[in-house]
Amino acid sequence: MTKRSYFGTDGIRGRANQHPMTAEVALRVGLAAGKMFMSSDDRRHLVVIGKDTRLSGYMIEPALVAGFASVGMDVVLFGPLPTPGVAMMTRSMRADLGVMISASHNSFQDNGIKLFGPDGYKLSDEKEAAIEALMDQGLQEGLAGPEGLGRVKRIDDAQARYVEIVKATFPRSKNLSGLRIVVDCANGAAYKVAPVALYELGAEVFPVGVSPDGTNINQKCGSTHPEAMIEAVKTYRADIGIALDGDADRLIVCDEKGQVVDGDQIMALIAADWAEHGRLKGGSVVATVMSNLGLERFLQGKGVGLERTKVGDRYVMEKMRSGGFNLGGEQSGHLILSDHATTGDGLVAALQVLAVMVQSGKPMSQLARQFEPVPQLLENVRHKGGTPLEHAAVKAAIADAEARLNGSGRIVVRASGTEPLIRVMAEGDDARLVRQVVKDIAGAVQSAA
Repeated sequence: MTKRSYFGTDGIRGRANQHPMTAEVALRVGLAAGKMFMSSDDRRHLVVIGKDTRLSGYMIEPALVAGFASVGMDVVLFGPLPTPGVAMMTRSMRADLGVMISASHNSFQDNGIKLFGPDGYKLSDEKEAAIEALMDQGLQEGLAGPEGLGRVKRIDDAQARYVEIVKATFPRSKNLSGLRIVVDCANGAAYKVAPVALYELGAEVFPVGVSPDGTNINQKCGSTHPEAMIEAVKTYRADIGIALDGDADRLIVCDEKGQVVDGDQIMALIAADWAEHGRLKGGSVVATVMSNLGLERFLQGKGVGLERTKVGDRYVMEKMRSGGFNLGGEQSGHLILSDHATTGDGLVAALQVLAVMVQSGKPMSQLARQFEPVPQLLENVRHKGGTPLEHAAVKAAIADAEARLNGSGRIVVRASGTEPLIRVMAEGDDARLVRQVVKDIAGAVQSAA
């Protein structure tokens, strides 16, 4: 695929007020995406827009609105709402397009624009490329006349609607009464909805990271900084800790002892439960090449397969849709439960974990370690451009490492989609051998770079 100027692996992302995350680029996105999703019929066309709590959202949102309204699209603004909530509401409100303004787990200095089609799924690479082509055309083309401009309004019930949709994913015969739950909302998009959903299901809730000020999103809190969740679990003697990221599409959990449970362990827990109760579709779970070999072996022991994809939740979802699978995700906690959501949803995934807790009657510490992870090591090697992975010495080092592992592990060497880095990952039963092969491959990449 040709290199794109704006869109990366997850929408457009960058430092706020620097290219490509400027008001001008946001205006162009609104103009281009609006033109592309406006059909020729004479009905009103609708785009819905949500955001997280970043200060720069106040700059990006009106620029997008101006672009969409100027080509004749009506706009509905949700205010702070999780990314999966925007995807759900796009479909629920029969919108032509959904937009989320967020840089997910990044710090407040960054922001991003994610687009969802009318079906609630992220746009394909092809559609994003078509929008890019339109963005670079003249801004005066295809504008609506004075009487055809889009109308803009803000609605207040989007959060309440999302809470109800999320609560409906929990088993109807069960509730969370008697459970003490810490939820860390990362001072982000779920700061209102997550505590409410858990409380209304019966839990005693201890919220953390629910005081956004525009600059503290993901700051020493949320899924990328589980220390805040762990400390709160110990302080309040909670039964479980739940940590979301800035746009609430990923989840990390800790048990009542403060031990962290990553995305691989959560997938294993949900997969085993769903397989036992006949809810797992397609006979497999979808994960990326970075998920631990221990997960693969655990699932095999349950008679469940593991389908691997490139890194990125969009590739996980594409494989899930094409293969008819309903559970997938990433080690980072980006979990997709397609019976309930069209993209990763940390809160929905957390409710599935809580459902297993409630139904089993076991404390989280007995459920947290579904499998013993295989020793895994990841090293990032910075380079100055070019294609070091095409270098003969690098290919030879990878081949030699695979021969030494001799089927008792895996090697994944890939270029980062966002930075000039080569990521070298190896895993296997022999931790010393894993360290050595990573060192050898990284050395070969550095020499080639």
